[in-house]
Amino acid sequence: MIDRPPVSAPPGAVRLPVRPDAGRYLVLSAVFVCAACGLVYELELVALASYLIGDSVTQASVVLSVMVFAMGVGSLLAKRLRCRPAVGFGLLETALALVGGCSAMVLYAAFAWIGESRFVLVAFSLAIGVLIGAEIPLLMSLIQRISRRDAEGTVADLFAADYVGALVGGLAFPFLLLPWLGQLTGALLTGAVNAVAGGSLVLWLFRRDLTARSRGWLLVANVLALAVLATATVLADDFERAARRAVYGDEVRVAIHTDVQEVVLTGSRSGPPDLFLDGRLRVSGHDEFRYHEALVHPAMRGPHARVLILGGGDGLAAREVLRYRDVQSLTVVELDPGVVRLARRDPALAGLNAYAYRDPRVRSVTADAFSWLRTPRGTYDVVISDLPDPGITPSTKLYSEEFYGLAARVLAGGGRLVVHAGSPTARPHTFWTVDATLRAAGFGTSPYCAEGRRATGPEPHDWGFLLAASGWTPDLGLVRGGPRLRALDASALAAGAWCAERTRLPRLPPSTLLHPRYTD
Repeated sequence: MIDRPPVSAPPGAVRLPVRPDAGRYLVLSAVFVCAACGLVYELELVALASYLIGDSVTQASVVLSVMVFAMGVGSLLAKRLRCRPAVGFGLLETALALVGGCSAMVLYAAFAWIGESRFVLVAFSLAIGVLIGAEIPLLMSLIQRISRRDAEGTVADLFAADYVGALVGGLAFPFLLLPWLGQLTGALLTGAVNAVAGGSLVLWLFRRDLTARSRGWLLVANVLALAVLATATVLADDFERAARRAVYGDEVRVAIHTDVQEVVLTGSRSGPPDLFLDGRLRVSGHDEFRYHEALVHPAMRGPHARVLILGGGDGLAAREVLRYRDVQSLTVVELDPGVVRLARRDPALAGLNAYAYRDPRVRSVTADAFSWLRTPRGTYDVVISDLPDPGITPSTKLYSEEFYGLAARVLAGGGRLVVHAGSPTARPHTFWTVDATLRAAGFGTSPYCAEGRRATGPEPHDWGFLLAASGWTPDLGLVRGGPRLRALDASALAAGAWCAERTRLPRLPPSTLLHPRYTD
């Protein structure tokens, strides 16, 4: 056996309070923690931007591409700090803790009070990317000052610690930080961990490599950074309430974060409520009846003993279905149980849906509509697709050819499917892509739209629908002798059909799971 020579400190190496091997281990531990924090910042920006701006694919692409580019810039800029790597790394981690920890709060503030957060998103992606990119070169310099082992082994150790830390941070964000602490507090706590890890490494392990003045400035900078993060954490709830009032107004009645989304109910105690899901108006209490009457009643012309609603956890589509006494069963498949609980228990929303969930004919199921349809569960005379707009990225699979193929399997002979497909006047490409997708799945379609009460100003306010049947084209019409409606009658339905038809875009390709086409 050949004995290895003892590891000696390289010329000019710093004196450490521990053995070189222990010092090397501590540096790799700091790499692990900093990598975990860096990925949390990245995921935080993607998640919050998707919530505030929408289109998660675009936001993820912007954040990731800008951040990776900025990391390259940061690696180049780190060359200027390698002469004093301990001081440079200490300042770098303090700045990263502040910028990354406060990024979610500043992004949300820009959205709430300015109304635009895209530029803030890009700025934070650049700043965080530059700071993260400068970490590895400085850490390489620090670890080489402890012991000059082979460069290849040092690089392998650093990147292994970096990748494992990224794995831990990537798993901690959705399963620990987001559900337990929320986006704001989770980012602030991550910043505090980042500051403590970086500051401890430099101020303790490399303290003999610092001048007294440098130690003092780094200590003050870390204390101030932690003080800012701690203060922001204490004020996070007050900040969130103030930002929510700026977004939703002063009449916020209920605001909850479920496992799926943020649910906000606004409105005065005496008036009908408005329901917001992830910052988007889902139900306007003043004119929701126009939407839900147009969605439900044309599809009820024909057999309707068994009805299936996909989405519609607010109970408002169910209210319209239950107005038919000959409906025997109604199944509501809703992804978010928090919305169903609110529709059952909140006095204003339950009153608006006429206490639909108290009807013994109603059965609610908590499930993803796509997954639920994949398991045969009998057939239905009417299927009502009351889902978010197809332009929202997570919803595109629910407007795909594959989804409509599954819906066709649960339709009874002569059954009808009605789909909310967005506005034909504001987003004709999206609306007629839904039509093309239904036709590709074997449906015949009858398009129509309904106008909202708030149809004022330059932006049109209407809802587009497609009444479909597998293998044949259903006629638009209302049930004779059916319930009296507030906004929908034969003339309004005919006008809605004409309104939709005049926006037709021919020969659009269908949307599939692998090739979503809902863009305007």
